[in-house]
Amino acid sequence: MRTALHGDAVSVARVLLGAPPERRRWILRRICREADLAHRFFRDRHRPHPIWGDGSLMTAALRRHPLPEPGLDSADYCRCLAMTYQALGARGH
Repeated sequence: MRTALHGDAVSVARVLLGAPPERRRWILRRICREADLAHRFFRDRHRPHPIWGDGSLMTAALRRHPLPEPGLDSADYCRCLAMTYQALGARGH
């Protein structure tokens, strides 16, 4: 996956927010995997993957039609954002 930025994390958290809590970790891993595969495709073929895009986390997330971004007063959104940052931190991003 390409280097993740704040907007990437926000996009993923917005996707997770729309998912049942018991599915969120699986969805997060899936989005990261798709971004990894797309990045390799982009690097090898010099064009975006036809489904997963250019290898950015945001592109992989936005294809899932994320919810609008709520404020940080939403505890559920904060949990989704924390989960995303934790996963990115574990990956070294």
